[in-house]
Amino acid sequence: MSYKKVRDVIKELTCHGFKFVRQTGSHMVYTDGVHVVIVPDHGNKGIEKGTYFSILRQAGIK
Repeated sequence: MSYKKVRDVIKELTCHGFKFVRQTGSHMVYTDGVHVVIVPDHGNKGIEKGTYFSILRQAGIK
């Protein structure tokens, strides 16, 4: 069972000023000019809790 939906994570990143840069396979890359964050999109699986908090830590979001 997933912790968050991918679209919810993307919405949170874009609210903090991140912009989509590119996508390679099922991994989307977002940046705010300082931080680079990779968001996995594996269909309907969603994002697990540890991965979600790792994305926030990489983005510098508390």
